[in-house]
Amino acid sequence: MKNLWLIVLLSLSACTHIPTQQERSENAIALANKAGWKKEYIETNRFTLAAFLPTSIPTAELLTIYIEGDGLSWIDASTPSNEPTPMDPLALKLALRDDAPSAYLARPCQYVAEDRKKSCAQKYWTYSRFSEEVIEASNLAVDQLKHKFAAKKLILVGYSGGGAVAALIAARRLDVVRLITIAGNIDHRAWTKENHLSPLSGSLNPADEWLYLQHIPQTHFVGGKDEVIGESVARSYASHFPADLQPSIVVVPQYDHHCCWVESWPALKKDAVSGTSHN
Repeated sequence: MKNLWLIVLLSLSACTHIPTQQERSENAIALANKAGWKKEYIETNRFTLAAFLPTSIPTAELLTIYIEGDGLSWIDASTPSNEPTPMDPLALKLALRDDAPSAYLARPCQYVAEDRKKSCAQKYWTYSRFSEEVIEASNLAVDQLKHKFAAKKLILVGYSGGGAVAALIAARRLDVVRLITIAGNIDHRAWTKENHLSPLSGSLNPADEWLYLQHIPQTHFVGGKDEVIGESVARSYASHFPADLQPSIVVVPQYDHHCCWVESWPALKKDAVSGTSHN
């Protein structure tokens, strides 16, 4: 029977050494710099959010924004981490492989220096990770990124827990022309029930927002070998929609929660945007 270790698997790779927050941040900065991107801070009403974007920002009618997963939210099955900067910033790696105008948005308290950690209570990467205040701040950050690129329309791409954030933001906007998730936790109520986990009691649930999402084109990628957030979560989310408006769910048989999304991302995104992905 699956148990609370599933939450750990959302954050940790198989390695036993946990890098420091500084090491994790430096790793992400090095990845970004190598691709000609830079780190910036975005101030919102409640949180300071980290973002990565190209050093030279193009004007773009259509902007793709990538939203990171939950990161290092737990140290072990019963111990939340002190801060959630990811060990493997998969959404950043996806963004860096995108040739279209793109930006990356971290989750609250990820990559944030100590003097900027306003409102960084532990609940915001545990049971309130998708709370109204988290979504509001993330949505304000999306506004600022859109302004930087002078964009008119958005594609939102979310990985793991970032998929929930992307969906909840999309439900609040009129400029999102496509929603894409990768291993997305888009019905966390179904996820916690299936895996016998404590409910995310302080969080909004994307599946409850179906009415505001039903007319947005969506593609939800799931790894056939993903033991963290499997196909059933996406199917539960889709079941809330009317039969003729259910979003596309694409199961990639050999992939799991981490492998091998980055390697094949350009082709997967192209299929999603062109509408050639199939259930």
